[in-house]
Amino acid sequence: MDLNDDPEQGAFRQRVRGWLAEHAAEAPVVMGEGAIADEHERIDAWRAWQRKLADAGLCGVTWPEEFGGQGKGPIEQVIVNQELERAGVPGPLDFIGLGMMGPAIIVHGTQEQKTRHLGPMLHGDEVFCQLFSEPAAGSDLAGVTTRAVQADDGSFRITGQKVWTTNAQFSAYGVLLARTDADVPKHKGLTMFLVPMDAPGITIRGLRQISGEAEFNEVFLDDVAVPADAVLGDVGGGWTTALTVLMFERLSLGTTSVGYSAERFAQAIAAAPGAREDADVRQRLGALGTELIAGRFAGHRLLSDLAGGRLPGPEFGLGKVTVVRSAIDAGDLIADVLGPDALDADSEWAYMISFLPGLKSAGGTEEILRNTIGERVLGLPPEPRRDKGVPFSELQARQTEGTVA
Repeated sequence: MDLNDDPEQGAFRQRVRGWLAEHAAEAPVVMGEGAIADEHERIDAWRAWQRKLADAGLCGVTWPEEFGGQGKGPIEQVIVNQELERAGVPGPLDFIGLGMMGPAIIVHGTQEQKTRHLGPMLHGDEVFCQLFSEPAAGSDLAGVTTRAVQADDGSFRITGQKVWTTNAQFSAYGVLLARTDADVPKHKGLTMFLVPMDAPGITIRGLRQISGEAEFNEVFLDDVAVPADAVLGDVGGGWTTALTVLMFERLSLGTTSVGYSAERFAQAIAAAPGAREDADVRQRLGALGTELIAGRFAGHRLLSDLAGGRLPGPEFGLGKVTVVRSAIDAGDLIADVLGPDALDADSEWAYMISFLPGLKSAGGTEEILRNTIGERVLGLPPEPRRDKGVPFSELQARQTEGTVA
């Protein structure tokens, strides 16, 4: 595998690097030491920075040109991410919209939906959030109970609750999964909607995290009216649309977290007094570095698949599992080596250490992803179901015989 840029990619990297060198001073500080304290001011500054990135062709790199994108491949998107990290500046504000919701609209949306939403999303004028998880439906996403009832004129009324909704407090739209038919198997009775977050009947409540931020929210929907053309995809086809979103979410988490590099962690740990001489620290760092470097190569393989025209499949979840878990382990090691200073408000590691554990649930919990990869990629037998009234030993026997799906 050749990990070097080809001539065209090298020229693209130099263009990105040159633009960032010229404009890096205009980027806002949005995390860590020196970050803009007031949330509204921080969001406005970050939104303006996304507009500049979009005007320079550094947002929606893989989007079709007809929607304002660059029409390039996933490798070019990774180059942009790498150069943003190298320059020490933030990426776009609406990483959820650009990385997940935009691709879903491109794949499943009508021409009117694409024309209406993709341009404002690209430039940060309208931020999107993901209204999937519920208090009783997280990893079992098909178990959502939020209901959408269709009226005679084709419009819908939506009632329910969503939770862990990132950026809901300043989003213009949410992509919402709701149940439209309770009389069919749960995966078949779902529909996806594009919902304006300022619609009457929507209440948003922040969830304060250990990092001090309230990036997650609860969202309550009380008889929220949306028109018929708010459906994204087909009525009853919401599960297919949701899988597209989830696959791109796992791809984003698994291949864009390039800031979590073995080299960066090693430099921080090695600089701590006594760390180089500590055998336990060296062993932990070696294992961590191996995982991160392996994840980097796996990410390049997945990018090659994408460049060949494949949509993200179940195997893309493995990159998310590896990167997030390794970064959490790195944070633990840094905290052990640096001590309380690692959690100081001015530390570059404090936010990472407190925020990353929440990412274990993003795009599906690690346990769900491992089961999915085992069954759908490796071909392992599924876990036997605990059917009511059937002894577990009998279920095991049925599975062995191939009679349990």
